[in-house]
Amino acid sequence: MKLTQEEQAMLDGKYGAGTALAMKIQVAIGEAYHADRMVPVSRTHVALSNQEADLWFVEKLVAGGAVCRVSPTVNPGFNLEYFQGITTIAPEDEAIIKRTREAYRKIGATLTYNCTPYLEKNVPRFGEITAYSESSATPFINSVYGARTNREAAQSALCAAVTGVAPLYGYLLEENRKGQILVEVEADIKSDFDYQLLGYVTPKKTGFKIPVFSGLPLQPKPESLMNLGAQLNTGGNVALYHIVGVTPEAKTLEAAFQGDKPPEVVTITNQDLKEMHDALTDEGGKIDFALFGCPHFTINQVATVANLVKGKKLAVPLWIMTSSLTTELARRMGYLEILQAAGGDLAQDTCMDQPCWHFLYGKKGVTDSPKCAYYTRRRDMSFVIRRLEESVEIALRGEC
Repeated sequence: MKLTQEEQAMLDGKYGAGTALAMKIQVAIGEAYHADRMVPVSRTHVALSNQEADLWFVEKLVAGGAVCRVSPTVNPGFNLEYFQGITTIAPEDEAIIKRTREAYRKIGATLTYNCTPYLEKNVPRFGEITAYSESSATPFINSVYGARTNREAAQSALCAAVTGVAPLYGYLLEENRKGQILVEVEADIKSDFDYQLLGYVTPKKTGFKIPVFSGLPLQPKPESLMNLGAQLNTGGNVALYHIVGVTPEAKTLEAAFQGDKPPEVVTITNQDLKEMHDALTDEGGKIDFALFGCPHFTINQVATVANLVKGKKLAVPLWIMTSSLTTELARRMGYLEILQAAGGDLAQDTCMDQPCWHFLYGKKGVTDSPKCAYYTRRRDMSFVIRRLEESVEIALRGEC
């Protein structure tokens, strides 16, 4: 790779061992993907995990004196103070979350603890070169904003934040962003939940190719696009999609394929969505809890739940995972008070893929998110998956 004088200085250790390690990793990634040079990044996001390997890496960079040149927003961990009020936190989990917070503070991250930074704090412009990890973030900024990022690991995104550069390959290059398969949607896509199922089933029919969707509504809500991308990157490994007439690089079908004809065409029907839903959801019956917010809920989604439970009592506990910014807005608008009066709550800065939810292990919940159900299988939690409105009704009854 051709490095600038500044990049070579970082690699040679002029800025300390931590920065040198970060640049060494960036160079190795670039060589693996045949990149000929680095490019500056203006935004970064790190999907920190609060797990030992992730913590080991960031502490190693910090011990080597590394400080981020491009401050990254960061993924959720869990809100220690909140969960200490409702369950017992294992000493080792408490230690890891405290060390993680401190390490990312020292390295210069922006401590958002939010998996949807692209909606609130870290919003890129069209064509902007970035380095994002997080399975809902990469497809949203690539596809909805037309910014550019590869599907980074937490570690490579952190290296980009420390060095301020990323190797030029993959989705950072115009020619690699063209559609690879046309997905003709014949299914009735009317709700955010339909986008969830569409996102999950698409890779089963297309593999990990860049899909170009035709036949979708031309005015999708941000929540619909957020759900579509999150499921594409959970049911498969799809960090970029196009919707004809909607996403910025797909104003026309021809533009989505950069002037070429679609090399392949698949069709998705209502039956495909039904079969996908049947395969994902647990059987009905009594439920023990409701859990929403994977990805983190927007204020509009919080309002939907609040309006559904207003003046009622939930039969089971209900939690909505969201950002601290959305939590504060919900408090100002009265939604939090409504939820708490009904027996629900907002769990800010928290993800379901964290040990703070251990008190739900072995129990059955209801959610609107296939991604939530997918991640919790390894933690012995089962889920009935329904559209949001129906999920709330189930939580009010305690069974489905």
